Amino acid sequence: MLTLCIRYTLDVGKLADFETYARALHAPIERCGGTSVNYYLPTKVAGPTNAAMGLIDFPNLAAYEQYREKLLTDAGAVACLRGVEESGCILNEDRSFIRRVPRG
Repeated sequence: MLTLCIRYTLDVGKLADFETYARALHAPIERCGGTSVNYYLPTKVAGPTNAAMGLIDFPNLAAYEQYREKLLTDAGAVACLRGVEESGCILNEDRSFIRRVPRG
């Protein structure tokens, strides 16, 4: 199992736009072959107030590559991407793969 970790730097004045994007993206992720773990928004309690994260699981790297191909042509994903680009809420994205440490 691989988890894609997407770290976002956001415009703090447009957090609502990012939340709309994150909520809408779950269905295209699942349709295209990923398993949406969740998206996480910043808080004012601790840490940076302009950093968000999305986690998506894949069984292997080949499944991720297929997902990327499907995502580029999925109408819902394209609409989400268009909307988030128009809003300008995402200033930077950083993608990496992480793996879970099994419990016990």
